[in-house]
Amino acid sequence: MTRFARTRRVIFWEEPLEDAAASTPTLKSEVCPESGVIVLTPILPPGLDAGGRDQVLKGLLDGALAAIEGDLIRWYYTPMMLPFSRHLEAVCTAYDCMDELANFKFAPPELTLLERELMATADVVFTGGYSLWEAKRDRHRNIHPFPSSVDRAHFAKARSLRAEPADQAKLPWPRLGFYGVVDERMDLGLLAALADARPEWSLVIVGPVVKISPDDLPRRPNLHYLGGKAYDDLPKYLAGWDVALMPFAINESTRFISPTKTPEYLAGGRPVVSTPIVDVARHYGELEAVKIAGDAAAFIAACDQALALSRIKGPWLKAVDAALAANSWDETFTRMNLEITRAAALRSPAMLVEEPASPAIRPASRKKPFDYLIVGAGYAGSVLAERLTSQLGKRVLLIDRRPHIGGNAYDEKNAAGVLMHRYGPHLFHTNSEEVANYLSQFTKWRPYEHRVLACVKGGLHVPIPINRTTLNLLYGLDLQTDQEAEAYLESRAEPVERIRTSEDVVISKVGRELYETFFRGYTRKQWGMDPSELDKSVTARVPTRTNTDDRYFTDKFQNMPAEGYTRMFENMLDQAGVTLELGAEFEDVREEADYDRLIFTGPIDEYFDYRYGALPYRSLEFRHEILDQEWFQPVGTVNYPAESVPFTRISEYKHMTGQTCRKTTITYEFPRAEGEPYYPVPRPENQALYKRYEALALDTPNVQFVGRLATYRYYNMDQVVGQALATFRRIAEREGRAVIAAQAAARAVAAN
Repeated sequence: MTRFARTRRVIFWEEPLEDAAASTPTLKSEVCPESGVIVLTPILPPGLDAGGRDQVLKGLLDGALAAIEGDLIRWYYTPMMLPFSRHLEAVCTAYDCMDELANFKFAPPELTLLERELMATADVVFTGGYSLWEAKRDRHRNIHPFPSSVDRAHFAKARSLRAEPADQAKLPWPRLGFYGVVDERMDLGLLAALADARPEWSLVIVGPVVKISPDDLPRRPNLHYLGGKAYDDLPKYLAGWDVALMPFAINESTRFISPTKTPEYLAGGRPVVSTPIVDVARHYGELEAVKIAGDAAAFIAACDQALALSRIKGPWLKAVDAALAANSWDETFTRMNLEITRAAALRSPAMLVEEPASPAIRPASRKKPFDYLIVGAGYAGSVLAERLTSQLGKRVLLIDRRPHIGGNAYDEKNAAGVLMHRYGPHLFHTNSEEVANYLSQFTKWRPYEHRVLACVKGGLHVPIPINRTTLNLLYGLDLQTDQEAEAYLESRAEPVERIRTSEDVVISKVGRELYETFFRGYTRKQWGMDPSELDKSVTARVPTRTNTDDRYFTDKFQNMPAEGYTRMFENMLDQAGVTLELGAEFEDVREEADYDRLIFTGPIDEYFDYRYGALPYRSLEFRHEILDQEWFQPVGTVNYPAESVPFTRISEYKHMTGQTCRKTTITYEFPRAEGEPYYPVPRPENQALYKRYEALALDTPNVQFVGRLATYRYYNMDQVVGQALATFRRIAEREGRAVIAAQAAARAVAAN
């Protein structure tokens, strides 16, 4: 963070040290001569309890800050620092979450509660990788992933250094090495297996041993533990290796890591062999220089391949350099600094001053100047069009290739007078007060709690998600309490050592018979593949209950627009600054329209002309039927899990809308491989492909990608609205800064 230190005065507060010789608390201070960072280390006498320790640290911190003028930015790497610093006034609070610390060995029990408090306090949150961001993105409104970067120049020294450290110089070749903390994250069994399989190799382990006993380390003649080393010395050790190792255990403590050493090893010109850490495979798995292996035999074979590769300085090294070209700490600094500046600006009173809006006009053609072209009139595009025009006075051209607004939520009255959904049932539910309050400006609501039955075993209708009633009906039981139902499910559950797939999720909770009854056939139809091939997130979305709650959703806000979704969208888009053009293709409009910025809510791969290939989706075919009867089924939706039934579910809209009508309308849903994109297929390789498109998006100026298709996520309706509102806030921040800058420039001109 050298550049950050040059921009601002930085104080780095280290973990306190206990010193038996210290009679009173003191503060050790050092200044980094290169960056100017002030490093403060509290020295405490032993024996303080938790409360007394926090009070002492609070006093030391307040004393250190009293001598420093200017605004304060609080930057936390761990929530454990919060108890003695939560009182500080700051223009911005950042939480730099590098790992899921609660999963680490010996994590303090209060860590989870403190992180929850820090998440609620922080203005901006950074995560140390995409996996961690995916796990925490719903916990904060302003959270951003920052995978590990690299000081390329520092580690590239390993490519040319010849002099070796004394403790490594005499070790036989070939050498394969690891540097880093040796703790519960290392697969010691794998290390031992590698040493036994290749006794002629020197395996070099550089780093301190923490949280595990040195006695637990495997000992072999060719295993060399050299202890901790200084950061400046790491390239010297790396220079003496043929291959770099990352023998991480696959457990809870490594689930979300994005190891910094991956780009460091590569910058040093060394092939890497790693166990299947998600973010390593995601960001570097396509490189020839990175071998991913899931078990001991595969890991040993991968080391053989990497060793052979290390002796050929060919195209693989050029591919490494290309991959690392945009992966510098300077780039990370620039992006982090921008997010901190945005977050601080939101707290500034100057940002709250309302500027006179530009005169709203309704242009007559595409040729009139627009501030924004928004592609897609579904939730994301419509919310942004409304906000930009009503709040900032912008001129927006909103287009959609379909002949209607509302996207997939579009509803209409059919020939029987039934208000039905053209693209299948859309049920609005949310726990977000912000989203509910926003949409309530454009519609009144009808309370509705959705209920779903599953048709199984030749026509038996039982509640889904599985609950106590389901079990009693299915097996002729008389379970009376949650405890009895829980015990019954536990008796059927089958232990799964590692939960990876959708099949694992269900079998580990309810056993194979319930899995086959409710999930296997439905999932095979819906996704065109077996649950064992799908990410665990697919079936994890459907809970299993031990009570008799038969509602499909449990959100606190469950309602339907009283006059339908289309009317809600019409009210939303009834803004003077919005020009709406339907049945229009983006490619046609982009050449003719005059606009400054673009918001794209369509498929991201389509925008980039499928440069890396098409992103996989599942589609649906709908068969709508008008029936000359008042009701067809007892609830809004009935699922048909059996593979022998070609459709997945039937929905009846009058349950949802509350209409009174002599006839009814139902919709059959048939999953398809081709057609309109509806569901992103949740597999790691698809996410990896999306990340390549996301990288292009990040490098595309004046274009923002918002919505389900543009971000390749299966968002619920409320999540898309929330994403669009968050996008608007960022735009408003940028506009506010521009206004303030223009005012300052005008004042400067006037003064001269």
